[in-house]
Amino acid sequence: MIYKNILKPIFFKQDPEKIHESMTKIGSILGKFIVTRLLVSSILNYKHSSLTQTVDGITYQNPIGLAAGFDKDAHLTQILPSIGFGFEEIGSVTALPCKGNPKPRLWRLPKYKSLVVYYGLKNKGCEAIAQKLQNKKFDFPLGISIAKTNCKETVDIDTAIEDYYTSLVRLEPFADYITINISCPNAFGGQPFTSAELLDALLEKLDTFESNKPRYIKVSPDLSIDQVDDLISVSENHNIQGFIISNLLKKRENSGIPLEEFSKVGHGGLSGKPVQKHANKMISYVHKKTKGRFTIIGVGGVFTGKDAYAKIKAGASLIQLVTGLVYGGPTTIKRINQELVVLLEKDGFSNISEAVGSNHKK
Repeated sequence: MIYKNILKPIFFKQDPEKIHESMTKIGSILGKFIVTRLLVSSILNYKHSSLTQTVDGITYQNPIGLAAGFDKDAHLTQILPSIGFGFEEIGSVTALPCKGNPKPRLWRLPKYKSLVVYYGLKNKGCEAIAQKLQNKKFDFPLGISIAKTNCKETVDIDTAIEDYYTSLVRLEPFADYITINISCPNAFGGQPFTSAELLDALLEKLDTFESNKPRYIKVSPDLSIDQVDDLISVSENHNIQGFIISNLLKKRENSGIPLEEFSKVGHGGLSGKPVQKHANKMISYVHKKTKGRFTIIGVGGVFTGKDAYAKIKAGASLIQLVTGLVYGGPTTIKRINQELVVLLEKDGFSNISEAVGSNHKK
C-alpha cells in the first residue's frame, strides 16, 4: 500500500531511467550487509515446498526470476534473494562495453501496464562483469544473458559470432546458465540470428566451447510460426536446452495499443501487458510441438500469480519479470509466490513441476 499510494505516484512523475538507477543503487547498498539482507528477507521473502523444483540440474526455491534488462551490470545479485526472487538473469552482456542508445530511452505507458525500452544493450562489457562476479557467492541460481555488441562492426556476421563467443567463454564460469539473446529489438543491425542459417552458424561456433551448463535462446514475440519452427529445428542439432519466451515486442501494430498513444514516446520495444498474449501463445506452441523436450522460461506481462500460472500451465517451467516489479513494487514477488501456492493447491498439484504444460495433458 505504501508503494502503490505514496512511492509509485512520486516515482512515476520522474524520469524512469533516473528512478531505475536510484533503485539499483539502493538495492546494491542493501545487499552489501547481512543485517539489511536479513531485514529485507524477513519482510519480503516467502518460501513454500511446493514451489521448489529442479530444472536442467539446477534447483530453484521458487519459479520467479528477474529478467535480463534490469540488472544490466550485476549490481543486485546479493539483495534479490532477500526480496524473494528464485533466480535472476543479468545483462544482456556484450563482449565490449556499450553506452547504449541516446537518451531518453525509457518511457512508461501506465494505462497499458507497459514500458517502452530503447536502452540498446547498455552494459560495461564482459570483462568488467566477469571481474565483478569473481569470488562472489550467490544465494540463488544466476543466469547470464549474452548478446552481440551494439555497434556497426557487429553487422558483419563473423564479427558478431566472435562477439558472442568472447562473452560466452569469459562469463560461463560464473553462470548457472547462459542465455543467448538473439532478439534485442534496439541494436544496430537488427536481429540477424533469427535466420535459421545464421543461427546454425552461431550455435556451431558456441558448441566448440564445451560446458554442461544449460543454454537457452531468448526469442522475439514477433516471430512467425515458420520462424519458430526453424528455431526449434536448428536448436535440436546443438547444445541448447531451451528457450526464453519472449523478449520485447517490436511490432507496435500488434500491441493492442492505439498508435496515437506512442506520440509522446520514442523508439523502442514494448514490455509488460502487450507482450502477454504473444508470449503465452508461443510458449504453448513450443511446448506442445516439442512435447516438452525443451525447457521454457516464460516472460511478458506477469503481474500476478494468475499471470505466472497461465504461463506455467502453457509449458513454462520458470517465469521472469521486470515490468511487474516496476508497477507492483517490492512485494510483487512474495505476492505472486503466495498466489501460486493457492492455485496449485486448488488444482490438486503438490509441486509446481506437476503443473508445467498441464493445459496440454487434459
